[in-house]
Order: sequence, then C-alpha cells, then structure tokens
Amino acid sequence: MSIVRTILGMPFWILQVASGAKSFADNPVLGSKRLNRLGLHVWRLKTAHALTRWRRWRLGRCVPSAHRSEFATNGFIQIDDYLHHGEFAALRDAILSTEAPAREMLQGDTITRRIAVDPEYLQKVPQVRALVTRSRWRSLVRYVASSASEPLYYIQTILTHAVDADPDPQTAFHADTFHPTMKAWYFLEDVAEDDGAFSYVPGSHRLTPQRLAWEKAKSIAAPDGLDRMSARGSMRVDESELAQLGLPAAKRFGVKANTLIIADTFGFHARGHAARPTRRVEIWAYSRRNPFYPWIGLDLFSLPGLAERRISWLWAAKDRFPQIFGPPWHDAKIKHPLGD
Repeated sequence: MSIVRTILGMPFWILQVASGAKSFADNPVLGSKRLNRLGLHVWRLKTAHALTRWRRWRLGRCVPSAHRSEFATNGFIQIDDYLHHGEFAALRDAILSTEAPAREMLQGDTITRRIAVDPEYLQKVPQVRALVTRSRWRSLVRYVASSASEPLYYIQTILTHAVDADPDPQTAFHADTFHPTMKAWYFLEDVAEDDGAFSYVPGSHRLTPQRLAWEKAKSIAAPDGLDRMSARGSMRVDESELAQLGLPAAKRFGVKANTLIIADTFGFHARGHAARPTRRVEIWAYSRRNPFYPWIGLDLFSLPGLAERRISWLWAAKDRFPQIFGPPWHDAKIKHPLGD
C-alpha cells in the first residue's frame, strides 16, 4: 500500500514544486535530501524571490519612495498615526463595540481570537471597508505582498498567559515560508515592548548568500533533522544564529494605537514574550499567493462579492475536511474583541 500511495501521489508532489507548498515532511519530493543537495530548495528560493522582485517593481510606482526605501532596508513599513485622530477614534470604537462570530486557537499559553471581516461584519462596521479599500492602503499591502490579490482580513485579539501551559510557540523567531509573503497589523490599542509586541529582524527578508547557504543546509537536514515546525516549512532560527547570518538583533515594536506595520514574513519574526497577562487587538491582514506566478492579478477570488466570503469558506472547509485543509480553529461563538 505504501508503494501504491507513493506512485499515486508522485504527480501531485512534483506539481507542488511550482507552487507555494513548503512542507518537507509532507512532500517527499520537497523533502528529498538528494534533490536538495542538488539544489532543489535553493532553486525554488531564487526563482520565487526573483519573480517577487519583478512583481514589486511593477507595483512600486504607486508607493512613495520613502516607504519603498524603508522596506528595502528593513523588510517592513511602519506608519505611525496612520489615520487622522477623529477618524481613527470612530473606527476603533466601532470595532471594539461590535460582537461577531469568532474562532480561537490555543498555542502554548496564548489564545489567538479572530473575527472574520466578511460581508456581515462589513455591514455592521462600514468603517473597516472604508479603511481597506482606499488606494493608499491597497498600494502598500499589494506592494509588500507583490500581488494585487485581496488579502484576508480579521479582527484579531491576542491574549497572553491565558492558561497555565508551555510558552507560546509563536515567540520563537521564524520565517513563514520559503518565499516572500505579506502580513499587516493595524493596532487599535497601545502595545508596550514587554506586552508580547511584534518583533522582526531588520533586513532578514533579503535572500543573501548567507541565508541561501543556511536554507540549503536546513533543507538537506529535513525533515527528520529539524524541529516539527521547520520540517513543515516554517524555518525556526535561534537568536544566536542571527549574527552568523549577518543580521542585527530583532526590533520589538512597542507602538501606539493607530500604528500600521506591514511586513514581509519571509523575514524572521516572532511574537515577543509578554511579561504579564496582556491583550492586543488589531486589524490583521494576510496575503500569500503562488510565488511562481509572474502576473500580479488574475485572481478570481479577489473579485468583490467573493473576496469577502473566502474566510467563511475556509473555515467551513477546515471543519468538513481537516485532513486536507488543516485542523479547524475552535468555534468560539459570538465574541467581543475585548472579551476574555
């Protein structure tokens, strides 16, 4: 039966080479030590990053040069006081006073709660639609994502030290996958540096010779020689390794409310350790598309009317077919962003 499964699965595993598939453990082609010694993983890295540079060059004309320069240097864009005070206050108050269906995940001692920004939510809180449909916002998230695909949007609450358990695994520095991707955080409350603040290693989004050599060594060690998350394609890095990679210490983003951060999560990042039980509330955006597409658009599911419904479809798919789409998040019923 193992031989039959291998024969039947091989065409699918080979096709995944030209996709965003990242798991060395789940795909014996991507996890092949022989192929990775010959440069398979390095080829995927170089090709994906070259295509990303091409797409970003095309999208960059809509982004101010100061933001492009900041991103090229650091791998993130930070904008303080993103909205005018009155507009931000109206947006924040509307979000924090609205209950909606939520999903939760417990990782270590930390709860992550997400409320989908779907058609029903946008009808209740039209201020969110006004924010994410403006050209300024769209040009920034598309540039970092190197794609005109519409991101997924959530209202996200992070509750640290929520239970007595091991530390949150998201506090380990990691890259989300082998190719550039985009995540954005628009903070609705102040976050101190020791409140589990977002942390990022400046410049770690660049595919340098040191990073390539490190990635190749990890790919050859995979899957059995890596920790579970690295074997599944989200490479963990010890802070002691950063200097060997020519990288500085991580920056912790202690920020004021109304701060927007957009980052390339191929760069090493983590959730900072919280010194005490804390709560963080934000608009959270996520975009990851097949990195081998040379085009920036042509995404059916970004069309109005479809884009807003993707999260509901994803949650339903995870509920019905967890073995295909991954384990579902816990249905937390109707929740408030500020609720414990």
